[in-house]
Amino acid sequence: MQNISEIEELIKLISKLPGLGPRSAKRIVLKMINNREEIIRPMAKNLAEVYKNISRCKTCGSLKSNTNGCNNCENIKQKYNKICVVENIADQWSIEASSIYQGYFHILGGTISSNNINRDELLIGALIERVKKEAIEEVILATSATIEGQTTAFYIQDSLKNINVKISKLAQGLPVGGEIESLDDGTLIYAFKNRNSFTKD
Repeated sequence: MQNISEIEELIKLISKLPGLGPRSAKRIVLKMINNREEIIRPMAKNLAEVYKNISRCKTCGSLKSNTNGCNNCENIKQKYNKICVVENIADQWSIEASSIYQGYFHILGGTISSNNINRDELLIGALIERVKKEAIEEVILATSATIEGQTTAFYIQDSLKNINVKISKLAQGLPVGGEIESLDDGTLIYAFKNRNSFTKD
């Protein structure tokens, strides 16, 4: 392969994306180069706009437009009395696509034991403030059925123990070690409909 520094750097960057390795990244880069006007130019413009205008909401953790605010927690027209707590935005999108849940979301941004993530970086403090401020009646813990996800769920439960709010977790049907974003709609619907109170055994 030709040693062109710009292409080498682009391949390295693309290969960091989920599910892509160096070989897949090379094919993508070649496709982009062969379609400069149709792909590279509009993509470069869009990426610059996303970098400039899209950020993570400090209140709920969802993505927000710097010009229009956060649709998840600021501009929502209907008031809800429950919050679904998930690890990442992909989990939020998966649950929204299932249409089983109507309520607020709170995106932690990882788990307590995730690599390079500590509990101070998660938006657990912001969650507690939202529960108090918005008169939330139920917090649904939709963390993954992994050790890290369950550890985070127990920590959140402990953080909310002095607040009068129901804490529930998704029901069976969520496989041990499973992640929310990889579940099909049927499994998510079952898990939400049959959620139960969350307590330490």
